[in-house]
Amino acid sequence: MIIVGELINASRKAIGAAIEAEDVETIQKVAADQAEAGANYIDVNAGIFVGKEPEYLTWLVETVQDVTETPCAIDSPDPKAIEAALSVHKGTPMINSISLEKDRYDNLMPVVAGTDYKVIALCMSDEGMPETVDDRLKIADKLVNGLIQNNVKVENIFVDPLVQPMSVNTSFGVEFVNSVEAIMSKFPGIHTACGLSNISYGLPARKFMNQTFMVMAIAKGLDGAIMNPLDKKMMANIIAAEALAGKDEYCMNYLKAFRAGKFDV
Repeated sequence: MIIVGELINASRKAIGAAIEAEDVETIQKVAADQAEAGANYIDVNAGIFVGKEPEYLTWLVETVQDVTETPCAIDSPDPKAIEAALSVHKGTPMINSISLEKDRYDNLMPVVAGTDYKVIALCMSDEGMPETVDDRLKIADKLVNGLIQNNVKVENIFVDPLVQPMSVNTSFGVEFVNSVEAIMSKFPGIHTACGLSNISYGLPARKFMNQTFMVMAIAKGLDGAIMNPLDKKMMANIIAAEALAGKDEYCMNYLKAFRAGKFDV
């Protein structure tokens, strides 16, 4: 499972305040804690700062990379902000995200074309949010083929089928996990990823719902997630689910986690 640590997001009140104050210590602690907990990428988002996003996103990348070698997931729909952050990023980042919305697609494709960046491809279009497996496959097909035609390697593409709240439509959970299975089957070598917490919006016991949903998605092939790696129960569930799904040869990761006490949650 590729874990993208989600906690450095300006929409979170404490993080937004830390970014505005250029509070290096706070940002670096959150970055280091996520990396230590197992994040493969550290998401950086300064989206609430209209007009200053390129400046703050660049500062975030430099601040995070001063304390960890974990690469960043540069999170913005603004190509200028992404390009500014890329100018200081060390190593190979992830771009979060391109979609089939025309303006976003046209502006971001030149940024990722011909690069070795990891790219999250969000199943959104100008027609709105997809609801069914077929809706998602149609968008994913255009996104994936567009990226490949622009010399982005298939193994660098992470399709996000878009999680929507169960409280709105009880079919959204099963449509999502079936979409993961369909996408992984249709595009050999592709990855899937998502921010899954939206599934429980408006419902009680959200952490429990999210943890259960993660296990279901892994069983269908999900191999990436934008999430809080400090959630020890969620991380333990991921390790166990991957072993049960046959993704952990000889259960070595499971055994290693057990010996490290990671199941004492």
